[in-house]
Amino acid sequence: MKKALWLFEACIILVLASPIAVLPLRCAVKAGEFLGLLLFYAWGSRRKIAIDNLIKSVRAGGIAIAEPAEEVIKENFKNLGRSFSEVIKIYYGMGRKILDSVEIVDIENARKAYAKGKGIMLITGHCGNWELMALAASAKIRGVSVLARPLNNPYLNKFIERIRQKYGNNVIYKGGALRSMFHIFKEGGAVGILMDQSVIAEEGYIIDFLGRGAWTSKMPALLARKWDVSVIPVFIHREGNGHKITVFPEVELSDTPDKEKAVIEDTKNFSSYIEEYIRAHPTEWLWIHRKWKRV
Repeated sequence: MKKALWLFEACIILVLASPIAVLPLRCAVKAGEFLGLLLFYAWGSRRKIAIDNLIKSVRAGGIAIAEPAEEVIKENFKNLGRSFSEVIKIYYGMGRKILDSVEIVDIENARKAYAKGKGIMLITGHCGNWELMALAASAKIRGVSVLARPLNNPYLNKFIERIRQKYGNNVIYKGGALRSMFHIFKEGGAVGILMDQSVIAEEGYIIDFLGRGAWTSKMPALLARKWDVSVIPVFIHREGNGHKITVFPEVELSDTPDKEKAVIEDTKNFSSYIEEYIRAHPTEWLWIHRKWKRV
C-alpha cells in the first residue's frame, strides 16, 4: 500500500511540475518567482522562522541589510522559486540554456587541487541554486560525488538520482557514506558537502555563525585531517540572467598542536566562507532552516 501511495505521489508531482519544464526559460523563471511569492504568504511558519533568523542575526551584528527583514525574506522565497523552476527544466531535459549560462571563475584553484592527485572536499552551503551548482560543475569540470540524504519517496529519489548521474554526479547517501567517501578520495575524486545545517551535539561544535552560536558539523574538518584531502570552498550566486560559480583557493588547515582545538579552528574557518557569502548575498541563503535551534 505504501509503495502505491509513493508511486501516486511521484506521478502527481512530476505531472504538476511539467508545465514549468515546457515554458520558455524567462516564463519558467517568472512562474517560479510567483510560486516562491505564493509560498512566502502561504507557509507562515517558515516565513516567521526566516524573518526571525535574519532579524536576530542583524541585531547580533552578524549581518547588515539595506531593506527591512521582511522584504529580504520575501525576495529570498522568490529566489527559491526561481531556483526550483530552473532545476525542473534541467530535470526534464530542457535546461541546456541554464547550464550554459553558468560562469565558473577561478577554476584554476580546482585544477591545482586535482593536480596534487589526492582527494578534494568541496565545502559549500544551501546558497543560491546549489543543485544547479553541482550539475554545472560536473558537466563543465569533472564529475563530483555529492553527500545527500535520500528523499522519503523512493520513486522521486530514483528520478532525481538518475538526472544527477546523467550530468556526472555520483550521489552518496549518509548510510555507509564514510566508506564511499574514503574510496573516492583515495582515487583522487571530489566530494561536495553542504555544511551549514544544524547538527546534534555529538556531531559538531557550537561556533559563532552570523553573530550567534550555532551547532556546526565537525565532520569536514575531521575527515580533511584524517584523510589528507584538499578543502576547496565553492559557491554559486545569481548574476543577471545567469549564475556565477566561484572556486576559492585551497584552505590551509590549522597548525595548532592540540587536535580538538585544531578541528574547532578549521570548522570556524570553513564556516566563515558561508557567512561571507550570506553577507554578500543575503537573499540567497536558506533562511527557513532553523540553524540556531539547539543553542
